[in-house]
Amino acid sequence: MSIVSLTRRSLLGGGLAAVASAAGCTSPPTPDPGPVVDPVLEGIENIEPVAQTQAAYLAPLKATLTRHLKPTKANPKHPVYAGAAAVVLVDGRVTASVAVGHALRYKAGPVQLPVARRVAMRTDSVFDLASLTKIYTSILLLQQVDRGLVDLDAPVVRYLPGFTGAGKSAVTVRMLLTHTAALPVGANVKGRPTLAAKRAAVLGTPLIKGVQPGGSYRYSSVGLMVAAQIVEKVTGKSLDAALKAGIVTPLGLTSTGFNPLKWLPGKARIAATDARSSRGLLRGVVHDDVAARMGGVIGSAGIFGTAYEVALVGELLRNGGVLHGRRLLSAGIVTEMLTNQNRGLPAVDPDRPGRPSAHGLGVTLGQPWFMGRLSSAASFGHTGFTGTSLLVHPGHRLVLALLTNRAHPNWSWADPDPMRVAVADTIAAHL
Repeated sequence: MSIVSLTRRSLLGGGLAAVASAAGCTSPPTPDPGPVVDPVLEGIENIEPVAQTQAAYLAPLKATLTRHLKPTKANPKHPVYAGAAAVVLVDGRVTASVAVGHALRYKAGPVQLPVARRVAMRTDSVFDLASLTKIYTSILLLQQVDRGLVDLDAPVVRYLPGFTGAGKSAVTVRMLLTHTAALPVGANVKGRPTLAAKRAAVLGTPLIKGVQPGGSYRYSSVGLMVAAQIVEKVTGKSLDAALKAGIVTPLGLTSTGFNPLKWLPGKARIAATDARSSRGLLRGVVHDDVAARMGGVIGSAGIFGTAYEVALVGELLRNGGVLHGRRLLSAGIVTEMLTNQNRGLPAVDPDRPGRPSAHGLGVTLGQPWFMGRLSSAASFGHTGFTGTSLLVHPGHRLVLALLTNRAHPNWSWADPDPMRVAVADTIAAHL
């Protein structure tokens, strides 16, 4: 199969279908007796802020999240996820903080763990954010635009001479962030012996045959991998170091970063993802295959974080680039970031036919397929393959960070989009 014909789901699962079948992944799980507190965490206070007032949507939100712990009409064969955590901010204040289900329920196989060995989800559980990473990479790149080190409309090859191939001289930095660069979904780094060789392979990824840069929206993780290399080139820092310097430290984030097993004390707060991959149970190890092959640090996936800290990034953007008195982006660049860059362009998305092409710089705009009734022309956010999403509705001054481990134990069990819509609609109904 040509890489340009692969969708996001087939990229992750193409070689795993047989494994899933052999492991019995299509059989329904046994009834859930309810979450069990991990003995390691028993008595330890949750480290995230809690809601100071009882929002009208708090109880309905928890009920909606709990409902998807079991099969639904939209996903009749399996639960949508093993567990979920959600945080809602309004005017920067926590109005809802909810956790349901399990952070860990299965071991490799997948096989359900005995009740005593399951780990309950917490509101401060740390998730593999998957493609939410793209928002962080975009912020880091736009910081360099603010500093005059990067020109959004300059050709990528100006900054990365290795970005070569037919038609690629027409690809601009802006196109990387708007998914209009005509780059394919994923990069092929298999068989490359060194990290340097893998990085070169990303830059050498050819454009989709017959597609012109700037002519259509086509979701591409490669574009954000390339954007990350620009960040590294102009800052002189590795992407993980740039993340720490540009976002994590200024915002005072304590549970956000790549490769969490290097900075978290154990796995107690980490939500698991796949339990039937060729790498076994994944917990604290990035789910994305390309990221895993490249040491867990790329621009399109690999960051881990909590719902509250993801919500703070949404609040940073909603508030024009300022949070807690710290300005990370200029008001002007945030306005451009949240403005539709793709007006009049068609969207080509095999996973979601008919989706709007509306996209800012690193964030998607007005997407009812995951925003539901919170979708508007000004609403912005992103989703992640592991079941994560960030949704900001400026009109309601609201930020919703919804993190689930829908890839635990098997990402093919359920489509998370109907659940995302149900959560958004639940909140919208009580505003």
